[in-house]
Amino acid sequence: MNVVVVGSGYVGLVTGTCFAEVGINVTCVDTDITKIENLKNGIIPIYEPGLEDMVQRNVEKGRLHFTTELSETLDNADVIFSAVGTPPDEDGSADLKYVLEVAKTIGKHMNDYVLVVTKSTVPVGTAEKVRNAIQQELEARGLNLDFDVASNPEFLKEGAAVEDFLKPDRIVVGTDSERAETIFMKLYKPFTLNGHPVIFMDIPSAEMTKYTANAMLATKISFMNDIANLCERVGANIHDVRRGIGSDSRIGNKFIYAGTGYGGSCFPKDVKAIIRTARENNYNLRVLEAVEAVNDDQKSNLVEKAKKYFGGSLKGKKITLWGLSFKPQTDDMREAPALVIIQNLLDEGAEVTGYDPVAIKESKRRIGETIKYADNLYDAVNDADALFLVTEWKEFRIPNFKELAKRMNHQVIFDGRNIYDRQEMIDHGFDYFGIGIQPYKK
Repeated sequence: MNVVVVGSGYVGLVTGTCFAEVGINVTCVDTDITKIENLKNGIIPIYEPGLEDMVQRNVEKGRLHFTTELSETLDNADVIFSAVGTPPDEDGSADLKYVLEVAKTIGKHMNDYVLVVTKSTVPVGTAEKVRNAIQQELEARGLNLDFDVASNPEFLKEGAAVEDFLKPDRIVVGTDSERAETIFMKLYKPFTLNGHPVIFMDIPSAEMTKYTANAMLATKISFMNDIANLCERVGANIHDVRRGIGSDSRIGNKFIYAGTGYGGSCFPKDVKAIIRTARENNYNLRVLEAVEAVNDDQKSNLVEKAKKYFGGSLKGKKITLWGLSFKPQTDDMREAPALVIIQNLLDEGAEVTGYDPVAIKESKRRIGETIKYADNLYDAVNDADALFLVTEWKEFRIPNFKELAKRMNHQVIFDGRNIYDRQEMIDHGFDYFGIGIQPYKK
């Protein structure tokens, strides 16, 4: 079987590489010439544990190929996955420009049956637009070729994407074709040998499933942040509340950790898109509108705490951020809380130093030298008036607190991920502020 994956970003590269890993012949397509040349040499554009070695191994084995020309791959393609970007428009809707460009190119150059699969996160109705775009191009060529269109949304967690693809909780497929269903069963057989289910449904339901999943997870995060903010006001502890509700099997213990808000390439974009879809259909998703508002406010939580701690002004204060990526095990800073925190601190007149194990290069690409950068976590806190813990990287979990206290001007930590024990911070002589935890100030 020959698989083509269009778009060699996060989703496309993981998808293509994991298919190659189980023996499928895969060609990944991207318009970025530099990216493609780097990939041919085993250099990947993202940080994802385990992916670089897998790319290099499958390139060497001749199962994984890279090109900039989609048209050249179509004669031998059995399945084409469209994994191009769907960035949000100004109104919050998903921009389908790249998705439809792929469809048109397929229609212009295909010469035999092919299964076209949308892997990108797209609004309900996108598959029909893809089908129409392909059909229009075929008609312009005077051809009547069979093809199928399907939806196969991804559920990959950044930082664990390879494992998620190889050992999925479930595989969701939207199709209206028995021929396509047979192809999917063959394609995903290596990933279902341990009982992981392939859930077949109609195409609109598959498109909606992806948005609903991300919206639900975003809702849990914002709900817990809202409760955490109330805990601080009534004297409760969000850690105890989380343990109390997380043991309830109806709720579960995942995505109920309070923090500085969600970020990344999926949750913010997808929540906006599904809200926009609802409005286009004369309906308001009031819960998700609140979810988005809570998340926007939560990203300012640490700065507001710090302003209050320093008497209402951060002007001239030296603030250190540990963590720049939106979550550990990735260098992704799309919609990262750190970006909002940094901008708020700069607006307040603070001096900012950042440290992250892998995301400094990405930070410099996004915001340049507007802040200082450190080579390690301890140099980052030299002469700092406060430390903001923004991303819960493992190396931040048990630092040498005596070394921190010695290097800092003020011994105060604003813990945006609640990874430190309040009493332990008090014992080390630090003022401590978490999320949903009673603050401590000497």
